[in-house]
Amino acid sequence: MDKTTIEHLTEEVKKLAIEAGNFLVEQRKSFDRSKVENKRSHDYVSYVDKESEKMIVSRLKELLPEAGFIAEEGSQGRNGEDLFWTVDPLDGTTNFIHDNAPYCVSIALCDKSKALLGVVYECCRKELFWANKYGEAYLNDKPIKVSEIAEMDNAFIELGFPYDSENTGKMMPELAKRLYGNVGGIRLQGSAASELCYIACGRFEARIEPSLGAWDIAAGALILKQAGGKVTDFHGNDIYCDGKEVLASNGKLHTHIKSIVEDILQGEKQ
Repeated sequence: MDKTTIEHLTEEVKKLAIEAGNFLVEQRKSFDRSKVENKRSHDYVSYVDKESEKMIVSRLKELLPEAGFIAEEGSQGRNGEDLFWTVDPLDGTTNFIHDNAPYCVSIALCDKSKALLGVVYECCRKELFWANKYGEAYLNDKPIKVSEIAEMDNAFIELGFPYDSENTGKMMPELAKRLYGNVGGIRLQGSAASELCYIACGRFEARIEPSLGAWDIAAGALILKQAGGKVTDFHGNDIYCDGKEVLASNGKLHTHIKSIVEDILQGEKQ
């Protein structure tokens, strides 16, 4: 896909993400918690997620009819198409339910395993993060870069604790234990796409989570990479439009954090 087409699609997706985000904000004003569904233990979906996804998917189909979809709530699927959209219509559903920030809309276009464009609209702060493969990463049309922090003692770290705690072992509690007191700070924010963008603009230095979907990371990962960051699995393999375990960083701390994670994983095997 040529540069002009990707840039045009990026502009259209930016508008769509803001529109969907504004829908979420309006819905939150009269949100009915009694209509929340439990997909699995502690993993929720609301009628707002579903309506947001329907709107986004419908508009993306008009933009690029030949593309498939990987959408969190499953309103559309992928049938072998090389081009496909990843859509998270409400990343941070639990935050949204509890009227807590952040939560966002996340949309990426991928070609096979590589992201072509990514857009994340964080609703609470009205922040639009975006990038495509041909240029820099942006926050509200201003270029952004990762931080220069290279010492763990000064690092502000985000952690993601998966819903499926039974299948992720003791890794995250052990990681939190090792980081606590040895880094500048630790936070659990509850919105993976937003958090990848926070690394991209220099607010944080790294994020670690062992269980994520393509819709969680594809847009944010591209934005972070175009801002000078790094996104891999726990063994250092690059991640693009997929990936379950995710280590994201400003790049300068990546090797150090990876070694901590690998040591924990090795200990679990013994």
